[in-house]
Formats: sequence, C-alpha cells, structure tokens
Amino acid sequence: MNEKLGVMLCGHGSRDTDAVREFAVLAGHLKERLPQYPVEFGYLEFATPIIREGLDKLRMKGVNRVLAVPGMLFAAGHAKNDIPSVLNTYAAQNGITINYGKELGIDPKMLRAAGDRIEQALKAAGDHVSRHDTLLVVVGRGASDPDANSNVSKVMRMLWEGFGFGWGEVAYSGVTFPLVEPALEHCVRLGFKRVVVFPYFLFTGILVDRIYAATDAVAARHPGIEFIKAPYLNDHPAVIDTFVERLEQILTGDISMNCQLCKYRTQVLGFEAEVGAVQESHHHHVEGIGTGGKADGPFELASRPDSGHHHHDHDHGHHHHHGHGHGHDHGHGHDHTHTPYPHADHPLGPRTLKPEKQ
Repeated sequence: MNEKLGVMLCGHGSRDTDAVREFAVLAGHLKERLPQYPVEFGYLEFATPIIREGLDKLRMKGVNRVLAVPGMLFAAGHAKNDIPSVLNTYAAQNGITINYGKELGIDPKMLRAAGDRIEQALKAAGDHVSRHDTLLVVVGRGASDPDANSNVSKVMRMLWEGFGFGWGEVAYSGVTFPLVEPALEHCVRLGFKRVVVFPYFLFTGILVDRIYAATDAVAARHPGIEFIKAPYLNDHPAVIDTFVERLEQILTGDISMNCQLCKYRTQVLGFEAEVGAVQESHHHHVEGIGTGGKADGPFELASRPDSGHHHHDHDHGHHHHHGHGHGHDHGHGHDHTHTPYPHADHPLGPRTLKPEKQ
C-alpha cells in the first residue's frame, strides 16, 4: 500500500473564541507552507474540532501516516501525556501510523519572534528610556511541571541578555509562582524607569487578558514607572518556520536538541557576530593548576564518563583547529581575537569589577 502523508496540528483548546480563531489562522498558514500535504487541526478540549475529528478528516483524504505536532510552546503535561494518549488510541483503533513530533521549545527562531514582538513594543513607546533603565518581565503560562516552567526562565535570560536590558524577571499567569501582580510589585522596588511585560504565549485568551490587566493594575499604583505591554507571539512567520521544522524533523529523525542555541552555530539574539567563530577552550592555560600537579580539577572531572556531566563528544558542526598554526600563541601574549561581549558596558555587569578611578 502506498504511503500517503498528512499533517495534524494538535492544540489545547480555549473557551476564548479569539484564541480558537487565532489557532485556526495559524493552521491556515501551515497549509499554505505545506501544499504537498493535507493539513488538519484539532483541540484537546474546550473547542472544536477535537483532535479525533481532525484525524478523521485526514483519513477520509486517504492519509495512512500522520505527522502530528503539538501546537504548544513547551512540553508539560498536555504535550507529554494528553496528546500522545489521544493519538495512540486513535492509531490503534484505526490502523494508521501517527508519528508525534516535538513541541516548539527553546529555539532561535522562536527567540527571534519574541525579540520582534518586544522590539515592536519598544518602538511604539519611544526611545526616551535607555535599555539599561528598562526591566523585562517574560510571562509564561505556568505549569505543574518545573521543567516547562524553567524553560520560561531560559527564554527570559536569552532575551534579557540579547537586548541588554537592565534587569530581567519571570512571572507566570497561573498554576505556579510568582504570579504576574506580585512579580510586578517586586519589580517596581528595583528602581527601573520602564518595565516591559511580554507574554510568552502563542495565542490570546483569558490568561493573556489577565496578564495585561495585572500590568494595568500595578501601573496605576506606580505612575512614576512606565509600563509597556508587548504583544504575544501569535502567527509570527518565525513561529510558522518552527512548526515546519518540527514536522521535517519527524521525517528525518533529527532530534538534535543539545546544541540548538549554541551562539557559534546559529544567530542567537544579541550574539549574531559570533556565528562561525572558531571555538576554543579558555581554560587550557590553567588546566591542572592548583590540583597538586594532577589534572583532576573541574575541567578534568567534566570529561569523565561517570561524572554525571554532559559528554560533549558529537560533531558540533564547527571548525576546530588543533595542533600548530591555529592562531593561538601558547607562549607569552596570547593572541585572542574574540568578538567583544555586546553588553560589556552593562551597568550591573563586568564593569562593576573595575576599580573606580579617583
């Protein structure tokens, strides 16, 4: 029997009609990007069509192998348990193959989309406040899964450092802590002139409305601080690009996740100049020093297979120059030619270690 592929976009669903409409619009973009496949979508709950109905439509079009992706930013309970359960049950009952892909996750394209939304808000607000005087708050949905929650922290750090804001904080719209209002009350005590609140959400809905309402409430109590509400991700082209890549990864079996945010390998917000730079250790001049002559310090420990550390022995796709003539003098005067850290002048960063000139 010939294999006929189809694509299934699996959403959570919402009681908010605007959120459901936005998800359908995103599915429409995916259809435009993938004309070679029938594309359907469905929800776990709160909205129709449900996932099973979307799969029925694909089967009616002759599809016998479904490439399914969760329409979700991070893998918490819905992406890890609920959607796979629905898909596995359907596949077993109907004798078709369903391959399940990764969530959007932390990805340079998603960070680019987030950066664009924040930049959009900054441009609308004007440049009368410097980035060093600006605090960024990234708000995640919040889950009972600390792994999913921790991803929001990583997104915040990448955006904070990419833009060079004065400070960054994380808040959540529900389930976990800190919630938006207490987080913003904490932020106002830090003394920044401007606070950018960015909901790291795909779609609108009750939770996004709640984030903006909490921002308004805190802003009303602190009129001396400028609060800016950045738009959520929605159907940013880079979000669609990421969905397409997740589908392609099902076909290629490519699930290389460990190096996807390496600043030498791809354009990471704020570090674009370092793409393709030669990677080299900055510790080799001190290896073994202070360990009684044994190379048994932290750098040696990190390479032991039994140390519990990540063993970085795969091809990173970079050019490593070993041996002689790799532009690195091991004698006096080390010839480092590294791209300057873009935020070396951050008022709370490395410059604070320099003694004040009298």
